[in-house]
Amino acid sequence: MSTEVSSSPQLSFRHALKGDAAAIAVLVNSAYRGDSSRAGWTTEADLLTGTRINAEEVVNLIEADHSVVLLCLQDAEMIGCVHLEKTDDAAYLGMFVVQPTRQGGGIGKQFMQAAETEVQALWGVKKMWMSVISVRAELIAYYERRGYVRTGRFKPFPSEIGDEFRLVKELQFEEMEKQLT
Repeated sequence: MSTEVSSSPQLSFRHALKGDAAAIAVLVNSAYRGDSSRAGWTTEADLLTGTRINAEEVVNLIEADHSVVLLCLQDAEMIGCVHLEKTDDAAYLGMFVVQPTRQGGGIGKQFMQAAETEVQALWGVKKMWMSVISVRAELIAYYERRGYVRTGRFKPFPSEIGDEFRLVKELQFEEMEKQLT
């Protein structure tokens, strides 16, 4: 099976390979943590410090059953990634990233549509869900514009992310979902 999923004149999408893991970790960390993340609007730099993910953890996602890391490329350069995982009758979307300097131009919208199409093709699911840090109002609004709805379900922030990494102590996740057509 080819790892190529689809392409358009501007963007192409493919499944990540183990050899992509280090670059994925750099991309994810640059989009969520530290000063480089402030170039985009998806930063968590005011909420959390430290590393979001390392290359070994990315390899684990790539190699896991019912799990895909989908890459977004522009002119062969990796500019986005998302982790997709089959869960019961749905697919979980996590680690959705577009390079900070390329945010705000419609790439995320196209990439989200590609991810939704991919989970339907891979697993035949009709629902996608995600967990969003509940204080991220602008991010929740972004997903709402993409058709995701708040479920009213919350879960605690992982305890393994200790207080030394939390700039805001009372963090929790809110689940959102979308019926796919």
